[in-house]
Amino acid sequence: MAIPFFKEMRIGGYILKQKLLGRKRYPLVLMLEPLFRCNLACAGCGKIDYPDAILNRRMSVEECLQAADECGAPMVAIPGGEPLIHREIDQIVKGLVARKKFVSLCTNALLLEKKLHLFEPSPYLFFSVHLDGLKEHHDKSVCQTGVFDKAVAAIKAAKAKGFAVNVNCTVFDGYTAEELANFLDFTEELGVGVSISPGFSYERAPDQEHFLNRKKTKELFRRVFALGKGKKWSFMHSSLFLDFLAGNQSYHCTPWGMPTRNIFGWQKPCYLLGEGSVATFKELMETTDWDSYGTGKYEKCADCMAHCGYEATAANAAIANPLNALRVSLRGVKTEGEMAPEIPLDQQRPAQYVHSEIVQSRLSEIRKAEAEAKVQKSATAA
Repeated sequence: MAIPFFKEMRIGGYILKQKLLGRKRYPLVLMLEPLFRCNLACAGCGKIDYPDAILNRRMSVEECLQAADECGAPMVAIPGGEPLIHREIDQIVKGLVARKKFVSLCTNALLLEKKLHLFEPSPYLFFSVHLDGLKEHHDKSVCQTGVFDKAVAAIKAAKAKGFAVNVNCTVFDGYTAEELANFLDFTEELGVGVSISPGFSYERAPDQEHFLNRKKTKELFRRVFALGKGKKWSFMHSSLFLDFLAGNQSYHCTPWGMPTRNIFGWQKPCYLLGEGSVATFKELMETTDWDSYGTGKYEKCADCMAHCGYEATAANAAIANPLNALRVSLRGVKTEGEMAPEIPLDQQRPAQYVHSEIVQSRLSEIRKAEAEAKVQKSATAA
């Protein structure tokens, strides 16, 4: 695995502490979205279809650091939008590193070379560069030519300056096992670790035809891992999560394992589903009906196998049964034989589509706040 040993020890110690304290639900990674604005418009993205009044909003440095303190997770991932657009992203990262949080700054890398001087190499910081396969697949995925070459150049520049870098690959339908294996060979040559996960079918994504269902996901990853036998691919995942992708573990997701804080507040229930938000982390944990979400429980979750839902499950499974985790780590992912039983879908509740209502509510709040600020400014000037 490409995960640094001291990071594994810190996170493992954190999980063990939560277990000893008897806590049933606790966060592992804070998903911190300081903005939704992006400089790309990817076909599979459901994060950027907001009106400009929302896309122009930013979380302040103070709000970001408060979220990290409030949540208490040992690791903070900063997705978006594109975080490097945020004018104070360096101060956000600096504040998180000072708190000794492991920071994964997720970026499409278009601005990375230009902004490398804003950051300092640290064992607590790594850049996670979005690469959805080799050049043809990636540029098609992000709907813009030349992005793959710019991203690879930025990765090399960051590594040359001493930064830790990995790539984050989202897998869609239409990839062959051989193509993914070739991509993983490329990452080995590039000298970076890989975070890999099937794409989630955002209801607002422009392209709704290329998301993988669970059956296709398991079959694809089995073939990929079979092609990888004997190779030195470096995954930024636990062995049990990879085993889950190949259909060898029957896991339920852990949506509170990677809670999301964004410009709306604390998003309910997870990073992938936005069905409301609350003001505090405590309120998120105590008022969310966690048992009503997940594969087999909710239609929107039916095909989800994303790492933000299942990596925490795998981590908990490793603590609960370390011998099984060790066996999988030593033998590698099983690529033949019967798969673990699938979760039945006959009792899932139907999807609720509340996005438009949430957007309109937020727009009303923004306009009200702007109107009040305008009145206040006029009163002050008078």
